[in-house]
Amino acid sequence: MLRKVLVANRGEIAVRIVRACRELGIPSIAVYSDADEEALHVRLADEAVHIGPAKAQKSYLNIEAIVEAAGEKDADAVHPGYGFLAENARFAAACGEAGLAFVGPAPETMEKIGDKSAARRLAEEADVPVVPGTEGNATPDEAMEKAGEIGYPVMVKAAAGGGGMGIRVVEGEGELEEAVKKAGQEAEAAFGEGSVYLEKFLSEPRHVEVQVMGDGVGNVVHFYERECSMQRRRQKVIEEAPSPGISAGTREEISQAAVRLAQKADYANAGTVEFLVDEDESFYFIEMNTRIQVEHPVTEMITGIDLVKEQLKVAGGEGLSVGQGEIPLSGHSIEFRINAEDPDNDFFPSPGEVTAVEVPGGPGVRVDTAVFAGYQIPPFYDSMVGKLIVWGADREEALARARRALEEYRLEGIKTTIPLHLRLLGDEAFRSGEYHTGYLEGLLA
Repeated sequence: MLRKVLVANRGEIAVRIVRACRELGIPSIAVYSDADEEALHVRLADEAVHIGPAKAQKSYLNIEAIVEAAGEKDADAVHPGYGFLAENARFAAACGEAGLAFVGPAPETMEKIGDKSAARRLAEEADVPVVPGTEGNATPDEAMEKAGEIGYPVMVKAAAGGGGMGIRVVEGEGELEEAVKKAGQEAEAAFGEGSVYLEKFLSEPRHVEVQVMGDGVGNVVHFYERECSMQRRRQKVIEEAPSPGISAGTREEISQAAVRLAQKADYANAGTVEFLVDEDESFYFIEMNTRIQVEHPVTEMITGIDLVKEQLKVAGGEGLSVGQGEIPLSGHSIEFRINAEDPDNDFFPSPGEVTAVEVPGGPGVRVDTAVFAGYQIPPFYDSMVGKLIVWGADREEALARARRALEEYRLEGIKTTIPLHLRLLGDEAFRSGEYHTGYLEGLLA
């Protein structure tokens, strides 16, 4: 069992981890920037350490400051959450060098899987289907040759990245050289690594991901799949589990493919294997995220298993606490990301003071947030201020519960995406489950 955990993050995921630690009887340490001195995760943790100015580069992305804070407070582990340094192999290695357990995979595993082209090769070795494309990092000339072979449109993608960064869709040969250059520059700025690779662009696929957990010595279980196709600018807006767009047979196949990949990597801790699924339910590996995901609550709702506690137990050397046969799939869950943005003004950010909060409740309703009345939403970080998660015995009940809960949810003083979610609940394609990754942008246009 871990003795004391430093939470190297902020916002709702930091609150989530602190609460899991509390339930396991593990003291927690919060870190905070100038902008977060009064934040909820700071209030809830057992201890807190100031690590720098508001800008993330000098605080939440400052490896030395975070490792130093862990040493100062005698922590024996660091949980990175998601975003910031969660998939940074150098940070994981620095934790190890300081004698800290990193709540995630080993640095070498992160390097192997975090590099998208290396992960693609690993998937092929594990007999997991991949989207046609280059075998590794591509120069403009190599990209041109491969694009001519597989046909346009194609996607230029950052080898190290995520969250939709460093991606360009190219419709024809004349656009490719500039797209490779721009994607590389964006990736270099966001991740410090400008390598790119090429993939065939599937026009209307679903985005389906599988949650896995491994112990690092070959034992891996899956927690079924999540549907993540409701996206805007390649950022997920709504997620649900299980996917309404695949059959039970495909569910088994895609889950087993994810397990094979994780086993091939000797994967430890939580990870998510992401796939594109076409209209005939053929699926293709696109990447693996080596961390807990924003949307992990929908998986917890359908399985009844606390994934963050599982992470902490694996990192503490206790191994997996459940076998595959002990993981149920019950009912249906949907998550709505609540962002401080104005959907009527091209989703312009809406930082500022939250003057009043009323969160919904009742059966099958969960709200993960770090916001409270009087909280000042800073302009320096991601705009997500909370997540509404609902569960129902079936998808119809989950949809009805979602509408009721969203109508109850009040966040005053700022603009939020709640009106967008209510609109989508009345949309025929969303209600039917017949949507794809490009659907929302088409609807908004």
